[in-house]
Amino acid sequence: QVQLVESGGGLVQAGGSLRLSCAASGRTFTTYTMSWFRQAPGKEREFVAGFSWSGSRQYADSVKGRFTISRDNAKNTAYLQMNSLEPEDTAVYYCAAHQLGSATTMRRTSSQEFWGQGTQVTVSS
Repeated sequence: QVQLVESGGGLVQAGGSLRLSCAASGRTFTTYTMSWFRQAPGKEREFVAGFSWSGSRQYADSVKGRFTISRDNAKNTAYLQMNSLEPEDTAVYYCAAHQLGSATTMRRTSSQEFWGQGTQVTVSS
């Protein structure tokens, strides 16, 4: 069992930056693919970024060039650095994990085994 705890959300003006963190419990963090998803009111949960256990990184087109996903296996933590934030980025952001995984499965909500509780990100115009 893996528990995921997100932090770092908040209110920021357009053009600003935030860094989200996802701390994972368990001793097998290195074998998990970590993903970030987001869900805006009235919309479906969507993939934002993923970092596979083997080192592959993927981004949604809407955040490419602005967001960066990273992970520190020694700290069992994944991060999402968000720059040049736009009002359209406003959503609840969720960290997710699943064993092994790939550049394909990291994008699928149905592939995720564990979810965090979510952290609110609000970008004002």
